[in-house]
Amino acid sequence: MASRTIAQPLTRDRAGTLAPGEGAASAPPLSRSLRTSYAVGAVANGVKNVSFSAYLMFFYNQVVGVPAAIVSVALALTLIIDAFADPFLGRWSDVTRTRWGRRHPFIYVSAVPTALFFILVWLPPSGLSNAQIGIWVFVTAMLTRVSISAFEINTQAMTAELTDDYGERTRLFSLRYWFLYIGQYGFSAVALLVFFAASPEYPRGQLNPQSYVGFAWLGGGMILLSMLTCGLGTHKRIPYLRQAETRTGPISAKTHFREIFAAFGNRAFLAIFGFGVFKFTAIGLYAATALYFNTYLFGLTSAQLALLTLDSVVAATIAAPLAPIMSRLLGKRASSMIFAVLGVALSLSPLVLSYFDMFFARGDARLLPTLFAIGAVYGAMVAISLINTSSMLADVVEDSAVRTGRYEAGTFFAAASFMQQCSTAIGLAVNGVILTWASFPAKVKTDQVTDAMMDSLIVHYVPVSFGLWATGCAMLVFYPITQERHQRNVEALRARRAESLAQEGTLDG
Repeated sequence: MASRTIAQPLTRDRAGTLAPGEGAASAPPLSRSLRTSYAVGAVANGVKNVSFSAYLMFFYNQVVGVPAAIVSVALALTLIIDAFADPFLGRWSDVTRTRWGRRHPFIYVSAVPTALFFILVWLPPSGLSNAQIGIWVFVTAMLTRVSISAFEINTQAMTAELTDDYGERTRLFSLRYWFLYIGQYGFSAVALLVFFAASPEYPRGQLNPQSYVGFAWLGGGMILLSMLTCGLGTHKRIPYLRQAETRTGPISAKTHFREIFAAFGNRAFLAIFGFGVFKFTAIGLYAATALYFNTYLFGLTSAQLALLTLDSVVAATIAAPLAPIMSRLLGKRASSMIFAVLGVALSLSPLVLSYFDMFFARGDARLLPTLFAIGAVYGAMVAISLINTSSMLADVVEDSAVRTGRYEAGTFFAAASFMQQCSTAIGLAVNGVILTWASFPAKVKTDQVTDAMMDSLIVHYVPVSFGLWATGCAMLVFYPITQERHQRNVEALRARRAESLAQEGTLDG
């Protein structure tokens, strides 16, 4: 029975064409246009990420005038709902069987709603009370998150089905991360330079309510275009993507949960999950704390901060070609661990040096280019680690299929999405704990921040940040899948598929 859940028989539909999921063994090589179309889909998530993390709270709090407590509660609730919806979205796609496969229906159905809900987030109706606006933020942001999760989970899961080649998967994720960074930081740069440009009425363009109209429509348009490009550009690959197994009768809730937990018991998945919990907690902590150091320690202006966002684009450009090379030379696990530790050590070096008065003082002409260079190299190292761990998660699909007889890429990537969102939220909470431990005052003016305040913040932040990354890397020690083991898994599954086809041929005869 297990072999039948792994491979579909080479039957043909009434039109005489191969049914979805068949012919995977004879799939042609991935073309450059298909790789690019697949990767462009990450632009959508990049636009959503930077918009929600960098601008949404500011817009409703400083432009619309809603108390921060109301907005923060609304946004926190969207994260919670989306996090718990993700595993169900992944499971739903894994068991979906259509003529367009099990991934593309979700890609197409989610495109227009995601763009529409994203636009509506920034266009609240006039005349609403603060509480009503809070509800508006919650509903529109939650629908945006859930819609784009349906897209993201399925496009990432599709990586494991586009190819079973160990190195090709890393190359696909490398290209995808590059477009993610382009969407995230490219859109942010356009927003700062075009929509939020200073005017006589609004010297700080971020405070101009009209700026957010064009911001919303451009972001929504980029989201829609990138999602449709991904779907249409990979549509011709549907006949070679693995179809969901055929089941007789409806699947009970008990069966769903049993199979989900059976998949999550995979040792390799648990190692990646553990690494991800600590990694994304550290990333969330960094995102929440970086502005404190850049503002109060280094004294950077808003224009300088905008320039620093571009170091991430440079980092992605460096990491995209290097990640597959490092994967081939060191292996995915080793490269993920090594570059994570080296990257975070480099990122913390300006803080450590500043603590000992060995770094450039604020106002020094060398400060900004040095921070930019460190950020680009650090970002590239972390991106290499992220790319390889994503590729490792794709390899878990075959490893689990050997044991369970089911290809459950959607379930695994949905669990990773759940972990990422929860851990990022934990990182934000840890930021509050560190600020409390460091006795860093609230609503403090720049000229009131003393060296002792910054030293206390550094002393508490540095060991926590490095400790989170180091602990996460220790989890990867238990990841067992090497390139050789992956190849054995692929060959074992192909053998089962051949056996299944032989049995079908015998029965038909």
